[in-house]
Amino acid sequence: HVQLVESGGGLVQPGGSLRLSCAGFGITYRDPCMGWLREVPGKEREVVASMDGYGHTIYAPAVEGRFTITKDNAKKTSSLQMNSLKPGDTGMYFCAVRLNSGCPIFPRDFDHWGQGTQVTVS
Repeated sequence: HVQLVESGGGLVQPGGSLRLSCAGFGITYRDPCMGWLREVPGKEREVVASMDGYGHTIYAPAVEGRFTITKDNAKKTSSLQMNSLKPGDTGMYFCAVRLNSGCPIFPRDFDHWGQGTQVTVS
């Protein structure tokens, strides 16, 4: 049974920083893809950052240069460092895992995701 638990969300002023953390449990695939999804009311869930089993990263254009994803394959943890936050970054952030070394493009193709943590930039 795979479980992902996020932490670190909150309220921050524009220009500020937050660090989200994700702890994965029950993940037996050795080097999985882990990513962070964002959901904003009225919009489709999007992949903001992901790291595949080989350490390659992909970022959504809107966060490129401001967000940094890290992953520990052994511990099955991931973090998302978010700098220079903007009001448009506000949303619910979900940690997600794909039980494969490659990362999917679409949120629906991740195998599991957590309950989410709210980030509000205001």
